[in-house]
Amino acid sequence: MKRLRLRWIALLAVFLVVAACGGDDDDTATTAAAADTTEAPADTTAAPTDTTMAATSTSGAPTGEILTDVGVDLEAGTITVGLLSDLTGPFGPLVTAIVTGQEVYWENVNATGGVNGLTVNLEVRDTSYDVPTHVSLYEELKTQVVAFGHSTGSPHTVAINPQLQADGILAVPLTWYSGWSDPAINSNLVSHGTPYCLESMNLIEYAMDQAVAAGTAAPTIAIVSLPGDYGLDSAIGAAIAAETLGLEVVYDGTGAVVPGQDLTPIANEIVAADPDIVFITTTPTAFTEIYGPAIQQGFEAIWTGASPTYNPAFLASPLADALQRDFIGSAYVAPWGSGTPGTDELEALIASLRPDAMPLDYYAEGFVEAKILHEALLAAHEAGDMTQAGVLAAAKSLDEVDFNGLAPNESYTGEPNERLQREIVIFRPDAALLAAGGTGANVVEPAYTSETAANYEFTGACFVLE
Repeated sequence: MKRLRLRWIALLAVFLVVAACGGDDDDTATTAAAADTTEAPADTTAAPTDTTMAATSTSGAPTGEILTDVGVDLEAGTITVGLLSDLTGPFGPLVTAIVTGQEVYWENVNATGGVNGLTVNLEVRDTSYDVPTHVSLYEELKTQVVAFGHSTGSPHTVAINPQLQADGILAVPLTWYSGWSDPAINSNLVSHGTPYCLESMNLIEYAMDQAVAAGTAAPTIAIVSLPGDYGLDSAIGAAIAAETLGLEVVYDGTGAVVPGQDLTPIANEIVAADPDIVFITTTPTAFTEIYGPAIQQGFEAIWTGASPTYNPAFLASPLADALQRDFIGSAYVAPWGSGTPGTDELEALIASLRPDAMPLDYYAEGFVEAKILHEALLAAHEAGDMTQAGVLAAAKSLDEVDFNGLAPNESYTGEPNERLQREIVIFRPDAALLAAGGTGANVVEPAYTSETAANYEFTGACFVLE
């Protein structure tokens, strides 16, 4: 029992972070980023495995015929990739796990032949989730790396996007803002995962179907969110779904949740409105400050909201029983223990290369980011152009990136409406699964796309982030 309690405490430390990589943090850090770098080692004590997650190597162009400029040293046999990561700001625990996923991915690739013989090294910089620091560290790394393996935060990525375009460099955004699927914004970005607004459409239609199946003929809904790209992109999707499905919005708290303020009045307004469904997109802390007071008044409804409003550490709290009754969650990647080839591979590599690491779903995000860049590097090598511009062009030419069930496949060619990701994982919280060594996500729909999301005509960002 003591060991299990310690594990729950550790989970709380990792997961009790601000909800998504947008501009909606409880306590945004503004300290300067650390100057230290982290390099993924090529050798580890554990034996690597040649797995299906690693991209299929091709011989490509002969080394002497490959163009290079920055970040690729053919003589040294190295490729240098940058990560602009919030390691000590509000997303520190979450992004640290994502960076671990990237490190493990590349350690395995390097130990099984690299990218056609080239070793990938990671240059990691701590942005502290501060926009000026993010911009400054981009300027530092752009003369050292061939591409950016991730860029934490929507406002932060928007801030460097003009320079990415001017410099001709690729970046993978660590955020699910719908604007990354908009060609007016994403010329130097490769998005992944279902955007917040499409995620909302999926969750609301699924929740409505559950309410109807339980005997509610005409369900009503409350919409509650943070301001900023995460909260408003999500809330706009919720409003679209409510209108499309004919759900009456009995309480509209779009943008009303301000972390740090007393949120009890919002809970009281939800209870007074008595909706059948509550769609809520907040930080995990703000969620508890609304959900807790509501259920204390005896209020029961289906609660759902964009990931990661929900925190698996809640299953170790007094909210556990109510959440298992009320909450429907979503994920962009298959949760730990899902049994897909991709999750099995990830779990085997974490066990081999990080044997003391606890199960966390966020490692998978690091794998997804790394796999996208791996495919781009292989395509650039085959084309004989591993310049920064060549790697960008290679990424934009990828017809399909297959994650072996770890996440929905992605395409970076074709029209935006055709390649937009629309699929999510739907789960219910399960304390027994957490206690058994998983992350507490009981998957009920491993690949769910609602009719609303499937039929949504994407012509640009749901919420325009200036």
